[in-house]
Parts: sequence; C-alpha cells; structure tokens
Amino acid sequence: MQTQHLSEQETIRREKLTQLQALGIDPYPAPLYPVTHYSANIKNTFTDDTKDELKDVCLAGRLMSYRDMGKASFAELQDSHGRIQIYVRKDDLVKDGDTSMYDIVWKKLVDLGDFIGIKGFVFRTKMGEISVHVKEITVLAKSLRPLPIVKEADGHAYDAVTDPEFKYRQRYADLVINPSVKETFVKRTKLMNSLREFLNEHGALEVDTPVLQSIPGGAAARPFTTHHNALDVPFYLRIANELYLKRLIVGGFDWVYEFSRNFRNEGMDRTHNPEFTILEFYTAYKDYLWMMNVTEKLLEKAAVDVCGTTEVMVGERTISFEAPFKRISIYDAIKEHTGHDVSAMDEAGLRDVCRQLAIAVDPSIGHGKLIDEIFGAVCEPHYIQPTFIIDYPVEMSPLTKKHRSKPGLVERFELMINGKEIANAYSELNDPIDQRERFEEQVRLMERGDAEAMFIDHDFLRALEYGMPPTSGIGIGIDRLCMLLTNQPSIQDVLFFPQMRPENWGETDKPEEITS
Repeated sequence: MQTQHLSEQETIRREKLTQLQALGIDPYPAPLYPVTHYSANIKNTFTDDTKDELKDVCLAGRLMSYRDMGKASFAELQDSHGRIQIYVRKDDLVKDGDTSMYDIVWKKLVDLGDFIGIKGFVFRTKMGEISVHVKEITVLAKSLRPLPIVKEADGHAYDAVTDPEFKYRQRYADLVINPSVKETFVKRTKLMNSLREFLNEHGALEVDTPVLQSIPGGAAARPFTTHHNALDVPFYLRIANELYLKRLIVGGFDWVYEFSRNFRNEGMDRTHNPEFTILEFYTAYKDYLWMMNVTEKLLEKAAVDVCGTTEVMVGERTISFEAPFKRISIYDAIKEHTGHDVSAMDEAGLRDVCRQLAIAVDPSIGHGKLIDEIFGAVCEPHYIQPTFIIDYPVEMSPLTKKHRSKPGLVERFELMINGKEIANAYSELNDPIDQRERFEEQVRLMERGDAEAMFIDHDFLRALEYGMPPTSGIGIGIDRLCMLLTNQPSIQDVLFFPQMRPENWGETDKPEEITS
C-alpha cells in the first residue's frame, strides 16, 4: 500500500477543507458554473464606451496572488486566457449582517491555487489597471497542494521553475505557473492545423491505420512488444504506418495522410522520445522531386502560420523556411565534410574510414548503416538551414525505388534543419519482386545481429503484387519540427507528458492489484 506523506502546508489545506465543509460550503460543487467572460476578452474590449456592457460579468479560474488591505483586498485570477486583477471588498460580501464570507472564507480558508468563480463589474483602478469589482464569490475547487511560487511583473515571469524533473513529471503544474509553456503547446496545435489545412486543400484524405501490428514494418527500429490475449499471438506497437498507407494507395486512393503516433524501443535524448508523432503522406503518380517541392511549400506555410514569418529564431540562429531549400547528395555531403569519397567503397573500406574518423560502429551493421553512421557523426551537424540530402545508397533504403539514372542509388531525400533530420521521403518502391529481395536482405542483416533490420511483411508484398502505381511518400517528424518553430531545445519541451522513469511514491513502483 502506497503511503502519502503530507507537508505542513498540505496538512493545513486539508484542515481548511474541513472548515469549509463545516460552514456548509461544498469545496467541490456541481460542475456547472455560468462563465460569461474571460480575462483576455475583458482586457481587450473594456473602454469608457463599453463599460456598461461589462457591468455584469462572471469569470472562473485559479487564485494566483492576494494582497490584503484590511476591509478590502486585491487578487489575481488566472483563467484559460490569461490573468486579471480582481477587487474584493468586505461590505460587498456581507449578507444579512453575516461577514463570514469575507472574514473567514475569503481571508482565511481560500488559498492560492484554489479555483473560484466571481461575479461583478469591470472598472479601471486609479493606477489604470482593468479589474473586476467582485460582488459574489463561489469556491469551485479547493487546492490541497500548494503551487511553486513564481513572481510576475510587467507580464514577465521571474524565478520560473526550470527543474526538468518537475516540469516533465508534473506538467499540469508547470502549465499553471509558466505561461510560456502553454504557448508552446498552443503553437504545436497551430502547426498541426496548418499542415492538415494544406493537405486538405490539396485534396489529400486523412486516414487512420493500426497502432497494434502483427509485424513492425515501415522503418528500421526496435519495436515495443506486447501480447494479444484473445488471439494468443505477439503484437507490436507500430514503429511506422508506411506500409499500411501504401496499402491504401494500392486500394485506389491517390493521396492519403495520417498524423501517426509511433513507438520505438530505443534511446532517449534531446531529439528522441520512445513515443513520438509523425506526419506521413503518400501520393500516387508522383516522385521524390515533386515531394521536395511540396515539402518546401508545406513547411514555409507552417512557419508563417505558427510564427508569422519564414525567419525563425532557433537558439541564437536564424533559420529561414523560405523556399527553395538547398539540395546535395549524401555522397557529396560526406566528401565535402570528411574529404573521403565513399561512393565506390565496399564494407571494408567504409569501416576503415570509420576508424580514421574515430566513429565506433557495431560489427553487425552492413554497408548502408556504415554510410549512415559516417553522415550522422560528421556531416549532419553542418546543415543548419533547411537542406535536402538526396540520392542514398540502395542498401540504406529497403522501401525505396532505385534511381532512374544513377546505378546503386535510390530516389530518396532526408530534410536536415538545425543539424537534425526533420523529414524522410522516397520515390516508393512498387516492384514486388525487388521489394521481396530487399526484405530478404534485411533478414540476412537481422541474422548478423542487426536489431533494427526490417521484418518481412508478406501481406504487404501480396498487396504490391496486385499493383501499386508510381508513388511518392514522406514522413515528417512533428515533434522536431515543433521544437524548431517554438525555439525549444529538447523534445521533452514539446511533449505534454514525455516518458520518464517511474516515480517512487511508496515502497513499490508497481501498481496495486485490483480485485473484485
């Protein structure tokens, strides 16, 4: 049984809860409360001409500050739109000579962090601040745990809580006390709406595909494994939705997309989280050259919609999302930044280059992974402005069509921004015989010990045998793109609830068994 250890403040708040109940006040009343206005709306519309329209307002939110002035007090109420000052006077809360609502409830039993509802009229103080003169107060939810104190002045937060352990584990409290955090997630939604709007306007169809899959296909990654009790077979959380979206192209859709929550049982760092969001879309009768043009337009629009401009600050750098973006082949990029021409090297030659560049590589990985390791370690950090890295070796891309004019390569690009991959796209492989051979090569890599090699998806091969038209597809990392457009240094800062180690609340981290 887990034990909750209460602080002094938490104990005091529970005592106040009991006192409210003793006064006949329900500290958690029925949910319906007749909110008519919000803080930002009042501040934006109040003038001498409109004050009569705001003589009867009703707001609700958290009490965030309190200044006692004896028979009156000023406080600050925070709702979902911002904060507004409220003015509470003792004489306004007296009913039939009973002063307890002010002297006991308001001054002694209501705490910072409590949810309250207020009714009153809007006025401007002698200091010029738009405020609400309160005529009625209702306790809506008693806060039993004090919020961390963050000082605010002139619209800026001071002493803001920056401890990652607090911010990521208690995001609900982080959102309350750090207004800029909420803005990050508002921008994330704007980003996804912008991308969705672009695709819908161009005729794409949003679809859903399975999260639980019998084969973890569509990418080279380690899956999370689970068990389907009813079928008594192992299942996997999807590492990608690519193969299912291609099945829909086979089925006759010309352009499909999905915002896909994917899961990869791998490491965690500033740009990787085991659970992440990808936008993937696939378009029939197009190729990777068309996809580069569309991607430029899509991201240019997203930057304007989210930030109001194509020039975005990322750390101390200014990154331009204005099209067109630079394009360079992966072999040329490696030669430019390492001095080595690896275009004709075999596996032994690539391993020698890795040794010269002090890049540690696993003996199990093959030719394609070695090139990927060299590019990732040496070249990737140089591509700050949006750059398409194009024309990859065939071994690196088991789902990609072979290049129409360059033997040994495939028609693929990765979009690099601020030194990290943001998108990955192909002219999709639609030859079922070639695809089967590529899958079989992946199996050989798996037998060598490559834990990220792909499984053979026989049903997908069957789908290709019915015929898939020429197709281009792309996956865009929503979390990383959001990091760029909100100027956040870590992927955890753009996820409401990033994965963390279990927290030790009691003697065990295991959930209690529920019996009936």
